[in-house]
Amino acid sequence: MSDTHEAPDNSRRSFLALTAAAPAALALGGAASAQTLEAGPDTLPGAGRAAVVTGSSRGIGAATAKRLARDGYAVTVNCLTSTDLAAAVVRDIEAAGGRAIWLQADVADPAAVKALFDANDEAFGGVDVVISNAGIMNVAPFAQFEDAAFDRMIATNIKGSFNVLREAARRTRDGGRIVTLASTSIKAKRATHGGYAATKAAQEIYAGVLSKELAGRRISVNALAPGPTNTRLLDVPPPLRAQAAQMTPYGRIGEPEDIANSIAALCAGDGEWINGQLVFANGGFL
Repeated sequence: MSDTHEAPDNSRRSFLALTAAAPAALALGGAASAQTLEAGPDTLPGAGRAAVVTGSSRGIGAATAKRLARDGYAVTVNCLTSTDLAAAVVRDIEAAGGRAIWLQADVADPAAVKALFDANDEAFGGVDVVISNAGIMNVAPFAQFEDAAFDRMIATNIKGSFNVLREAARRTRDGGRIVTLASTSIKAKRATHGGYAATKAAQEIYAGVLSKELAGRRISVNALAPGPTNTRLLDVPPPLRAQAAQMTPYGRIGEPEDIANSIAALCAGDGEWINGQLVFANGGFL
Protein backbone atom coordinates (compact mmCIF):
# COMPACT_ATOMS: atom_id res chain seq x y z
CA MET A 1 0.00 0.00 0.00
CA SER A 2 1.24 3.44 -0.74
CA ASP A 3 0.46 6.86 -1.98
CA THR A 4 0.05 7.04 -5.73
CA HIS A 5 1.02 9.15 -8.62
CA GLU A 6 0.68 8.44 -12.32
CA ALA A 7 1.23 4.81 -13.48
CA PRO A 8 1.47 3.40 -16.99
CA ASP A 9 -1.26 0.98 -18.02
CA ASN A 10 0.92 -2.11 -17.81
CA SER A 11 2.61 -1.61 -14.47
CA ARG A 12 2.19 -0.54 -10.88
CA ARG A 13 4.51 2.35 -11.37
CA SER A 14 3.72 5.95 -11.48
CA PHE A 15 5.75 8.27 -13.53
CA LEU A 16 5.91 11.81 -14.47
CA ALA A 17 8.11 13.73 -16.53
CA LEU A 18 9.11 15.26 -19.71
CA THR A 19 10.32 14.91 -23.19
CA ALA A 20 9.28 18.02 -25.04
CA ALA A 21 6.31 17.90 -27.44
CA ALA A 22 3.72 20.34 -26.36
CA PRO A 23 0.29 20.40 -27.91
CA ALA A 24 -1.61 23.59 -28.43
CA ALA A 25 -1.40 25.94 -25.49
CA LEU A 26 -4.00 28.35 -24.22
CA ALA A 27 -2.53 31.75 -23.48
CA LEU A 28 -3.19 33.29 -20.10
CA GLY A 29 -3.29 37.02 -20.61
CA GLY A 30 -1.78 39.32 -18.07
CA ALA A 31 -0.19 36.65 -15.86
CA ALA A 32 1.31 38.53 -12.95
CA SER A 33 3.60 37.90 -10.04
CA ALA A 34 1.80 36.59 -6.96
CA GLN A 35 3.19 39.59 -5.10
CA THR A 36 1.34 42.12 -7.22
CA LEU A 37 -2.10 40.53 -7.48
CA GLU A 38 -4.94 42.36 -5.77
CA ALA A 39 -7.60 39.91 -4.64
CA GLY A 40 -11.18 40.99 -4.16
CA PRO A 41 -13.77 39.10 -2.10
CA ASP A 42 -14.84 37.01 -5.11
CA THR A 43 -11.38 36.42 -6.57
CA LEU A 44 -10.27 32.79 -6.85
CA PRO A 45 -6.97 32.13 -5.02
CA GLY A 46 -5.22 31.12 -8.24
CA ALA A 47 -6.57 33.87 -10.47
CA GLY A 48 -3.85 35.22 -12.75
CA ARG A 49 -1.42 32.52 -11.66
CA ALA A 50 -0.09 29.31 -13.17
CA ALA A 51 0.82 25.86 -11.86
CA VAL A 52 2.94 22.98 -13.14
CA VAL A 53 1.90 19.52 -11.89
CA THR A 54 4.14 16.61 -12.86
CA GLY A 55 2.72 13.10 -13.24
CA SER A 56 -0.78 14.47 -13.56
CA SER A 57 -2.55 12.28 -16.12
CA ARG A 58 -4.19 10.15 -13.42
CA GLY A 59 -4.53 9.57 -9.69
CA ILE A 60 -3.28 12.17 -7.23
CA GLY A 61 -1.68 14.26 -9.96
CA ALA A 62 -4.84 14.50 -12.05
CA ALA A 63 -6.95 15.33 -9.00
CA THR A 64 -4.46 18.03 -8.04
CA ALA A 65 -4.42 19.56 -11.51
CA LYS A 66 -8.23 19.73 -11.54
CA ARG A 67 -8.41 21.15 -8.02
CA LEU A 68 -5.88 23.89 -8.77
CA ALA A 69 -7.76 24.71 -11.97
CA ARG A 70 -10.97 25.08 -9.95
CA ASP A 71 -9.06 27.47 -7.73
CA GLY A 72 -8.31 29.61 -10.79
CA TYR A 73 -4.81 28.49 -11.73
CA ALA A 74 -3.83 27.90 -15.34
CA VAL A 75 -2.36 24.39 -15.21
CA THR A 76 0.33 22.54 -17.13
CA VAL A 77 -0.50 18.81 -17.02
CA ASN A 78 2.30 16.29 -17.51
CA CYS A 79 2.53 12.60 -18.39
CA LEU A 80 5.19 10.06 -19.29
CA THR A 81 3.20 7.59 -21.38
CA SER A 82 -0.53 8.15 -20.91
CA THR A 83 -1.03 10.94 -23.42
CA ASP A 84 -4.72 10.13 -23.88
CA LEU A 85 -5.34 10.52 -20.16
CA ALA A 86 -3.37 13.76 -19.98
CA ALA A 87 -5.43 15.17 -22.84
CA ALA A 88 -8.60 14.07 -21.03
CA VAL A 89 -7.54 15.94 -17.87
CA VAL A 90 -7.05 19.10 -19.95
CA ARG A 91 -10.46 18.64 -21.57
CA ASP A 92 -12.09 18.27 -18.15
CA ILE A 93 -10.41 21.44 -16.94
CA GLU A 94 -11.44 23.38 -20.03
CA ALA A 95 -15.01 22.06 -19.83
CA ALA A 96 -15.21 23.48 -16.32
CA GLY A 97 -14.02 26.88 -17.58
CA GLY A 98 -10.35 26.51 -16.71
CA ARG A 99 -7.12 26.88 -18.67
CA ALA A 100 -4.66 24.05 -19.25
CA ILE A 101 -2.09 22.50 -21.55
CA TRP A 102 -0.46 19.07 -21.44
CA LEU A 103 3.00 17.77 -22.28
CA GLN A 104 4.60 14.35 -22.48
CA ALA A 105 7.93 14.27 -20.66
CA ASP A 106 10.30 12.37 -18.36
CA VAL A 107 11.37 14.15 -15.18
CA ALA A 108 14.52 12.03 -15.03
CA ASP A 109 15.79 14.05 -18.02
CA PRO A 110 16.95 17.57 -17.02
CA ALA A 111 16.52 18.88 -20.56
CA ALA A 112 12.96 17.58 -20.66
CA VAL A 113 12.17 19.29 -17.36
CA LYS A 114 13.49 22.56 -18.72
CA ALA A 115 11.35 22.09 -21.83
CA LEU A 116 8.29 21.47 -19.65
CA PHE A 117 8.77 24.74 -17.80
CA ASP A 118 9.56 26.56 -21.05
CA ALA A 119 6.22 25.43 -22.49
CA ASN A 120 4.38 26.51 -19.35
CA ASP A 121 6.03 29.92 -19.40
CA GLU A 122 5.26 30.39 -23.07
CA ALA A 123 1.61 29.48 -22.53
CA PHE A 124 0.96 31.23 -19.23
CA GLY A 125 3.70 33.83 -18.75
CA GLY A 126 5.40 32.20 -15.75
CA VAL A 127 4.83 29.82 -12.86
CA ASP A 128 3.60 30.39 -9.31
CA VAL A 129 2.96 26.85 -8.05
CA VAL A 130 5.00 23.71 -8.75
CA ILE A 131 3.80 20.27 -7.63
CA SER A 132 6.49 17.59 -7.98
CA ASN A 133 4.25 14.54 -8.02
CA ALA A 134 5.87 12.20 -10.56
CA GLY A 135 7.17 9.03 -9.04
CA ILE A 136 7.63 5.28 -9.34
CA MET A 137 6.89 2.68 -6.69
CA ASN A 138 8.90 -0.55 -6.85
CA VAL A 139 8.85 -2.74 -3.73
CA ALA A 140 10.70 -5.94 -2.89
CA PRO A 141 12.78 -7.38 -0.03
CA PHE A 142 16.38 -6.19 -0.02
CA ALA A 143 17.58 -9.66 -0.95
CA GLN A 144 15.38 -9.83 -4.04
CA PHE A 145 15.48 -6.20 -5.24
CA GLU A 146 16.73 -6.04 -8.83
CA ASP A 147 19.21 -3.37 -9.87
CA ALA A 148 17.20 -2.17 -12.88
CA ALA A 149 14.06 -1.59 -10.81
CA PHE A 150 16.02 0.19 -8.09
CA ASP A 151 17.96 2.36 -10.52
CA ARG A 152 14.83 3.48 -12.37
CA MET A 153 13.17 4.42 -9.08
CA ILE A 154 16.21 6.44 -8.03
CA ALA A 155 16.30 8.16 -11.42
CA THR A 156 12.66 9.22 -11.21
CA ASN A 157 11.99 9.72 -7.50
CA ILE A 158 15.30 11.25 -6.40
CA LYS A 159 16.93 12.66 -9.53
CA GLY A 160 13.63 13.45 -11.22
CA SER A 161 12.21 15.37 -8.27
CA PHE A 162 15.55 17.18 -7.94
CA ASN A 163 15.33 18.22 -11.59
CA VAL A 164 11.81 19.57 -11.04
CA LEU A 165 12.67 21.39 -7.81
CA ARG A 166 15.81 22.89 -9.34
CA GLU A 167 13.78 24.34 -12.20
CA ALA A 168 11.13 25.47 -9.72
CA ALA A 169 13.79 27.29 -7.69
CA ARG A 170 14.88 29.15 -10.82
CA ARG A 171 11.44 30.07 -12.08
CA THR A 172 8.79 30.22 -9.35
CA ARG A 173 7.64 33.80 -8.91
CA ASP A 174 7.86 35.52 -5.54
CA GLY A 175 5.02 34.56 -3.22
CA GLY A 176 4.66 31.15 -4.87
CA ARG A 177 4.37 27.60 -3.55
CA ILE A 178 6.36 24.42 -4.15
CA VAL A 179 5.16 21.01 -2.96
CA THR A 180 6.98 17.71 -3.46
CA LEU A 181 5.27 14.38 -2.81
CA ALA A 182 6.71 12.15 -0.10
CA SER A 183 4.94 9.14 1.45
CA THR A 184 3.75 7.83 4.80
CA SER A 185 5.97 4.84 3.97
CA ILE A 186 8.91 6.78 5.40
CA LYS A 187 7.23 6.61 8.80
CA ALA A 188 5.66 3.15 8.50
CA LYS A 189 8.95 1.43 7.53
CA ARG A 190 7.10 -1.55 6.13
CA ALA A 191 8.94 -4.63 4.91
CA THR A 192 9.70 -4.52 1.16
CA HIS A 193 9.41 -0.70 1.13
CA GLY A 194 13.04 0.10 1.97
CA GLY A 195 14.09 1.44 -1.42
CA TYR A 196 10.84 3.26 -2.09
CA ALA A 197 10.68 4.84 1.37
CA ALA A 198 14.27 6.04 1.02
CA THR A 199 13.44 7.89 -2.20
CA LYS A 200 10.47 9.53 -0.50
CA ALA A 201 12.48 10.47 2.59
CA ALA A 202 14.66 12.53 0.27
CA GLN A 203 11.69 14.83 -0.37
CA GLU A 204 11.67 16.00 3.25
CA ILE A 205 15.32 17.00 2.91
CA TYR A 206 14.69 18.72 -0.41
CA ALA A 207 11.81 20.77 1.00
CA GLY A 208 13.65 21.82 4.14
CA VAL A 209 16.79 22.90 2.31
CA LEU A 210 15.06 24.62 -0.61
CA SER A 211 12.81 26.62 1.71
CA LYS A 212 15.93 28.16 3.23
CA GLU A 213 17.60 28.78 -0.11
CA LEU A 214 14.54 30.75 -1.25
CA ALA A 215 14.47 32.91 1.89
CA GLY A 216 13.25 36.45 1.35
CA ARG A 217 11.01 35.61 -1.61
CA ARG A 218 7.91 34.44 0.30
CA ILE A 219 7.99 31.07 -1.48
CA SER A 220 6.84 28.24 0.77
CA VAL A 221 8.31 24.79 0.07
CA ASN A 222 6.91 21.65 1.68
CA ALA A 223 6.86 17.88 1.31
CA LEU A 224 3.44 16.25 1.56
CA ALA A 225 3.20 12.57 2.54
CA PRO A 226 0.00 10.72 1.57
CA GLY A 227 -0.97 7.41 3.11
CA PRO A 228 -2.80 4.53 1.40
CA THR A 229 -4.78 6.15 -1.40
CA ASN A 230 -7.28 4.72 -3.87
CA THR A 231 -5.10 4.75 -6.98
CA ARG A 232 -3.46 2.20 -9.25
CA LEU A 233 -0.46 1.96 -6.95
CA LEU A 234 -2.59 0.49 -4.18
CA ASP A 235 -2.32 -2.92 -5.79
CA VAL A 236 -3.15 -5.13 -2.82
CA PRO A 237 -5.78 -7.82 -2.14
CA PRO A 238 -9.15 -6.62 -0.79
CA PRO A 239 -8.47 -7.90 2.76
CA LEU A 240 -5.32 -5.77 2.99
CA ARG A 241 -7.16 -2.76 1.56
CA ALA A 242 -9.86 -3.22 4.21
CA GLN A 243 -7.20 -3.54 6.89
CA ALA A 244 -5.63 -0.26 5.80
CA ALA A 245 -9.03 1.43 5.92
CA GLN A 246 -9.52 0.33 9.51
CA MET A 247 -6.18 1.86 10.48
CA THR A 248 -7.56 5.38 10.03
CA PRO A 249 -10.05 7.07 12.37
CA TYR A 250 -12.26 7.68 9.33
CA GLY A 251 -12.52 3.98 8.54
CA ARG A 252 -11.50 4.41 4.90
CA ILE A 253 -8.44 4.85 2.71
CA GLY A 254 -7.75 8.15 1.05
CA GLU A 255 -9.08 9.30 -2.29
CA PRO A 256 -6.98 11.30 -4.76
CA GLU A 257 -9.20 14.30 -4.04
CA ASP A 258 -8.26 14.14 -0.34
CA ILE A 259 -4.61 14.58 -1.24
CA ALA A 260 -5.39 17.25 -3.83
CA ASN A 261 -7.32 19.23 -1.21
CA SER A 262 -4.37 19.03 1.17
CA ILE A 263 -2.02 20.26 -1.54
CA ALA A 264 -4.43 23.11 -2.36
CA ALA A 265 -4.43 24.13 1.30
CA LEU A 266 -0.63 24.43 1.25
CA CYS A 267 -0.85 26.50 -1.93
CA ALA A 268 -3.45 28.90 -0.54
CA GLY A 269 -2.46 32.31 0.75
CA ASP A 270 -3.18 31.26 4.32
CA GLY A 271 -0.76 28.35 3.94
CA GLU A 272 2.30 30.61 3.72
CA TRP A 273 3.43 30.03 7.30
CA ILE A 274 3.76 26.28 6.71
CA ASN A 275 7.23 26.19 5.21
CA GLY A 276 10.09 23.68 5.04
CA GLN A 277 7.93 20.96 6.57
CA LEU A 278 6.98 17.33 6.04
CA VAL A 279 3.17 17.31 6.16
CA PHE A 280 1.36 13.98 6.58
CA ALA A 281 -1.96 13.74 4.73
CA ASN A 282 -3.10 10.25 5.61
CA GLY A 283 -6.34 10.60 7.59
CA GLY A 284 -4.59 9.56 10.79
CA PHE A 285 -3.23 6.32 9.31
CA LEU A 286 -0.19 6.44 11.63
